Amino acid sequence: MLKFNYIMNFVFLSPHFPSNYRFFCRSLKAAGFNVLGIGDAEFGALHPELANSLAWYYKVGNMHNYEELQQACRFFTEKFGHIDRIDSLNEYWLETEAALRTEFDIYGIHNDTIADIRRKSRMKDIFAAAGIPHARGRIVHTLEELKAFSGEVGFPVIVKPDNGMGAAFTYKLYDGAQLVSFFAGKPDKEFIAEEFIAGDIVTFDGLADREGKVVFCTSHVYGEDVMEAVLADAHISYYSVRDIPPDLENAGRKLVEGFKVRERFFHFEFFRRKDGTLYALEVNIRPPGGFTMDMFNYACDIDMYSIWARMMAGEKVRLDYLRKYHCCYAGRKYRLNYRYSHQELLNMLGPKVVQHQELPPVLARAMGDCGYLVRATDPASILEAVRLIHAVK
Repeated sequence: MLKFNYIMNFVFLSPHFPSNYRFFCRSLKAAGFNVLGIGDAEFGALHPELANSLAWYYKVGNMHNYEELQQACRFFTEKFGHIDRIDSLNEYWLETEAALRTEFDIYGIHNDTIADIRRKSRMKDIFAAAGIPHARGRIVHTLEELKAFSGEVGFPVIVKPDNGMGAAFTYKLYDGAQLVSFFAGKPDKEFIAEEFIAGDIVTFDGLADREGKVVFCTSHVYGEDVMEAVLADAHISYYSVRDIPPDLENAGRKLVEGFKVRERFFHFEFFRRKDGTLYALEVNIRPPGGFTMDMFNYACDIDMYSIWARMMAGEKVRLDYLRKYHCCYAGRKYRLNYRYSHQELLNMLGPKVVQHQELPPVLARAMGDCGYLVRATDPASILEAVRLIHAVK
């Protein structure tokens, strides 16, 4: 087993958010790392388990101030030596991490490759090279370009930032008047227009080692499109499957290689059309959002936080696992009047509810104000649990 023979230094950006990512830091410490946190929260406000996992915490005034992050990394280098890894496992900081890796000569994704996993236009180039069908798309700088594109693909048309996160600044345009309205108030960002693909969202998620071998994989089916849920401020739910469809796994593994995923989690989204065809939507080279990491663990009775940390420490991880359960996330929004109270849900669902938690406001519009993780061996039980959680008066 390959192990590094010195204490490695791991800088973790914003380790307090989301709250469950403290388990990454706990696992890194257990794997032998100096875990060095950079964040804007007060040290005394950190969860005790997180605080106990950190060898040092450097508080900055503003995580968006790159100079402060530079100063923190220089301090760590002077005090602890070379930084071996830096990450947050959070989409929001991907470009910041790449810049810091480039500047401080840290292994991983650098400035010269970050566009491949951030810009949707670059993703489409790699989808095409891998031979995977995908929604047609084009960068649009003018109303005329957007009108020409909509003439080719028809309405509705999706427009979103080429370098965007989640469903922020995403619009679904149904006619020429809405095209004009979009450009009249367009945010100061570079937008890509995409053809609308009708279908269910399915994912291929997992972890690849330093050689690009898939150590763990699973798939999730979404009850609601995240974009549609955000636009309508509606419910969201999604659940893991126990058996990954062969065509989905084949396409997902092609993308692991196409995007050169190394020593990282991945989250690939596809549309499954009614005729069964898969269309690639986008890629995220980080863990799926929300509490999906915990869903990995509940579905298979494993600890992916620990598996990842051991892999980062140089261990050749070979993971034997079974997808024993379907695991589901279902969120609630406090603006709605629900048929069943929280306690009534717990009484009805019993041990099927493996976790429930309130979410911070920044996640509420997409994920809900509170979320439930439910697991069962059959999909019918999962769908019934979602129905009960989302039932309104």
